Amino acid sequence: MNQKLLDELKVISDEERHYLQNGAAVETNRYMEPESRMVDYKRLIESGKTIQIRTHTRFVHFPEHTHNYVELIYMCSGSTTHIVNGDRIELRTGELLFLNQNARQEILPAGEDDIAVNFIILPAFFDYALTMMGQEENLIRGFLLDCLKSRDADVSYLHFQVAEVLPIQNLMENLIWTLHNKQTNKRSIHQATMGLLLLQLMNYTDRVSVGKDHQDRELLMMVYRYVEEHYKDGELSELAEMLHYDVYWLSRCVRHLTGKTYTQLVQDKRMRQAAYLLQTSRLTVADIAVSVGYENISYFHRLFQKTYGMSPRAYRMQSQGKMTQQIAAEVTES
Repeated sequence: MNQKLLDELKVISDEERHYLQNGAAVETNRYMEPESRMVDYKRLIESGKTIQIRTHTRFVHFPEHTHNYVELIYMCSGSTTHIVNGDRIELRTGELLFLNQNARQEILPAGEDDIAVNFIILPAFFDYALTMMGQEENLIRGFLLDCLKSRDADVSYLHFQVAEVLPIQNLMENLIWTLHNKQTNKRSIHQATMGLLLLQLMNYTDRVSVGKDHQDRELLMMVYRYVEEHYKDGELSELAEMLHYDVYWLSRCVRHLTGKTYTQLVQDKRMRQAAYLLQTSRLTVADIAVSVGYENISYFHRLFQKTYGMSPRAYRMQSQGKMTQQIAAEVTES
């Protein structure tokens, strides 16, 4: 992270100075109503805004609480320890932690060099990002949709260990910089940046820990990881053999945990990868089809049309047009 920005985030706040000097417990009235265990966004975010950031308050223990907003925590340097629904999470430099409204969180005291940024996000902020993600089901989209409905969800948190993924780190720094410096007329840029961040994270579901039942979570992550790494030619029978499971039992389990068959998970990943390559590469449509696992180009065209409602060529042209419009809009706002 840019050193100047990191130095600004590291400055000890008046609240932190109070805890250092007095060794007092956290003053919960700063964050929640009396007798409440729910942190209220109205105490943290300016009226009319749907996203705001604040540096995590160090030197003090935060007892178990929930939020009435979606929280994203990004670790700029050092580490913090969170206990979410009983799971102990060590959040290290460059890692992200998404929490839904119903997640029960406890935070252990952090040191001076443990710099984290908390994003206070109202669900409506994700509307544009969800549009960018498309309609295909995936772990992140499902998490956000549950957040929009403010309901108890299968997934309470997503912990992404992506410290070495440069595009994600760049997007996080850009988002923090514009919000920290309170850049004017940047709402569309914030939403687009969040959309790009989520699209990038969709490619790293092999590096995410999920707040689910422990046994189901472990199996689900192994399935997702296998699909991410072997979407071109992987077989469910091979995965079953690797895990020492009966293939028919594993097939039913995958359907139960994800709502989709193994074949549908692979197809979704192939389509996402094809869409990404259409946006970011100069490969021909035929080369892209082969690279994601389809030797039959006509079949690839039919699947892509069914998934995105347009041909691969039309999708590429539309994506390039949107990128041009976005660049023009950013220039105008600047």
